Amino acid sequence: MYRRPTDELDNILKDVKPSQLDDYISGNMSDMADDERSFYYYFKSVIEQKDHRTGIRDICTFAGMSETYGSKLIRQEKHASDRDLILRLCIAGRFTLAEINKALKLYGFNGLYSKNRRDACIIVAVNNRIYDIYKIDEILAEHGFGKLCKHSDQDI
Repeated sequence: MYRRPTDELDNILKDVKPSQLDDYISGNMSDMADDERSFYYYFKSVIEQKDHRTGIRDICTFAGMSETYGSKLIRQEKHASDRDLILRLCIAGRFTLAEINKALKLYGFNGLYSKNRRDACIIVAVNNRIYDIYKIDEILAEHGFGKLCKHSDQDI
């Protein structure tokens, strides 16, 4: 089944009037994510757009966590209370800054904030295409900030 990508739906919405909103929603229901799993659908669509060969197992490995735990976070079968876990998955999936911020917001966290010094380090890394979690941890440690991969992680 073909699902229209978000940018295609965005283009359609440019011409939709408020009085046409019900028609838009009912006509595009199969292409829309339900609110409870919108993070999962978004995460999956970004990964599919980037590389069809990269799977959840790879992303979890690159994020430094077990496939079981990472999959449950992505599918929202388990909820992360630590924003860094979702950041690690997004970075491992090679998300851009805009994609990371959207994913964080869909998950219920604040996006990366350039006025936060630790977030600024992560933003610089992502903007320079540094997607190695451990390299980012080195950058954070060099500047006196907590690492993304904490030694006490129970998900490894």
